[in-house]
Amino acid sequence: MTDGDRDEPATGADAAPDAPPTPETPAPSEAPASPASPGPGTSAGAGAAPGPDKPTAADKPAAAGEPSQAVAEAVADPGTAVAEEAFPAGQGKRLHPVTPWRRAWAPLAGLAALALQDPQRVRALAELGAAPLLGILAAVLLAAVLYGFLSWRVTRFLVTDTELRIRTGLLFRRSAHLRLDRIQSIDLSRPLLARLVGVAKLKMEVVGAGSSDELAFLGETEARELRAELLARAAGITPEAARSAGEAPAQELLRVDAKTLAWALALLGSGWAALLGLLVVAPLVYLGTSSIFATVALCVPVLAIAWQSGIGGFLSQYDWTVSESPDGLRLDHGLLQRDHATVPPGRVQSVRVVEPLLWRSRGWARVELEVAGEGNDSGMLVPVADRAVCAELVSRFLPGVSIDEAVASVRPAPRRARWAVPIWYRGYGHGVTDTVFVARQGRLRRVHTLVPHAKVQSMRVGQGPWMQRLRLAELQVHHGANGTAAARMLDLEYAEGEIAAQAERSRLGRRSAGPERWLT
Repeated sequence: MTDGDRDEPATGADAAPDAPPTPETPAPSEAPASPASPGPGTSAGAGAAPGPDKPTAADKPAAAGEPSQAVAEAVADPGTAVAEEAFPAGQGKRLHPVTPWRRAWAPLAGLAALALQDPQRVRALAELGAAPLLGILAAVLLAAVLYGFLSWRVTRFLVTDTELRIRTGLLFRRSAHLRLDRIQSIDLSRPLLARLVGVAKLKMEVVGAGSSDELAFLGETEARELRAELLARAAGITPEAARSAGEAPAQELLRVDAKTLAWALALLGSGWAALLGLLVVAPLVYLGTSSIFATVALCVPVLAIAWQSGIGGFLSQYDWTVSESPDGLRLDHGLLQRDHATVPPGRVQSVRVVEPLLWRSRGWARVELEVAGEGNDSGMLVPVADRAVCAELVSRFLPGVSIDEAVASVRPAPRRARWAVPIWYRGYGHGVTDTVFVARQGRLRRVHTLVPHAKVQSMRVGQGPWMQRLRLAELQVHHGANGTAAARMLDLEYAEGEIAAQAERSRLGRRSAGPERWLT
């Protein structure tokens, strides 16, 4: 936003929420939730009480001296009363015995990095002979394994009626309390080596925590059973029933075949462009600097981009499977590292339909999501599929939303926008349906962003100096995933009218919104 930006006054729809938030029973040793506060917008709030997809005041960090509602952490000596109260004697489970070895390689990697930075010191050490060097390496490795073993001994986790407690730390004790009714996502990950020894990692995201907590590693069967129990408890199932509920059944909706994925990644062109640019620029850098280190420093990030766009993307997206279950859409993918994530439908805040230029003739599209919380790190629902299949998947978790209708509603930018963004102005557009706000951008990589009216929290109209002269504006809507969808190059009068209209659509959309709880 420039000096020419301005905020529009709030409309009448923002005067009061539709209904007061339902009070929650505080977990033991937690302070009661404070009244809900307005959304994070600045111009025109959407005018409704925040739902579970929008963190309330109870989810924000507590004031000094007050316990957090979502995650409570205590740093104490191993024998303090805080640690003993969190983990009564004889209770709590340990991680898998293979866990101490997972970081044993880190000191060796550090030594290798030091060797690359100071080759002369390595030559000096080499003069000592092979036996002393092997002794040093063995001592470092032994110290790393010993520290890992002691850390494993003091690490425990415990599931109570209201929360999951995780105690970690050898020198500094950390006790995390994750409220079960605040859990947003639980992802299960199995890296290559973990798959070989039959273990898995659980990653939990909690409202208001700011960072994720994980249990690495558990036996694969134990990890699946614990994940199923926590998901059931997050859905409100009683503790007795949740322990025996097991994983909810799932129905497969889509499986991306390897051939289609390989062609799609090849047609993206970003990997090839990075490699071609490197072939041209790297020799010039070396000729200009005569430094191999400068050339390598240039090549490494470019090669990383090419890898991620090509082979790396294929390995991580291989055998991408989307299934439907009562707890949400399940995503399984990966060739070397197998990941399992669940997307609760009520947490989806916006949907992006991506159509690169070379995909359009084949009718392919990619669907990306923005979800409240940190689950599903990639944000991807489908890496590539026919557009009709993508539309069917979107309608599974956003009933009543039609991609074709949303795209058809887009109104292009006015012709005078060519003086602000020549040629590329044709890629911008904005549309509205009965269910979603739509923003379009891009010509080579066309992206339609769909935000359900019920998820819009605030709106803003902004103008830079040049846009003021052309009577153009940018309309931004903010949603519960701390994200923004922006419709650029709009007529100023049209954008100002949309502020009030969108506030009313959001208010009405929340009235008819479905439940947010899982398994409902």
